[in-house]
Amino acid sequence: MSGALRRTIECSSVAQTHKLGHRLGKLLRAGSLVLLNGELGAGKTAFTLGIARGLGVAEDVPITSPTYTLMNSYSGCDLPLYHFDLYRLGDTDELIELGFDEYFHGDGVAVIEWAQRCTELADDALCVDITSLDEFTRNIELYVNGCSCQYDSLLTEL
Repeated sequence: MSGALRRTIECSSVAQTHKLGHRLGKLLRAGSLVLLNGELGAGKTAFTLGIARGLGVAEDVPITSPTYTLMNSYSGCDLPLYHFDLYRLGDTDELIELGFDEYFHGDGVAVIEWAQRCTELADDALCVDITSLDEFTRNIELYVNGCSCQYDSLLTEL
């Protein structure tokens, strides 16, 4: 991990988690890679819903965890959103078969839940660690992995 900026934000409700994700979604640009880590029920999908709305995904489009499909994509918004969930990932060969890396640093934003299951993803990404403090409260820590400075200014704007 680089010595780059690190932010921890406490959210005391799902609505606040959505709002933080929404603010982040407004700041992301094409080629952004967001790695989400946290236990079951920590709020990774809730945070992703906020990102999706910030990118312009319509309110009537449901944002669900792609646990069984590995990826959901959303278009018709400011930038395409590629939402991955690696919870059921057996090994990284499954990702290669999906053409996984073609979605990174391209025309859209890639958000990956359970990113810790594929440590090769750690370079040049915005990492988001979500920790449950109680039923409603979450600590959301955002930091940059790798040498890219593209996320440093973004973190100061959050």
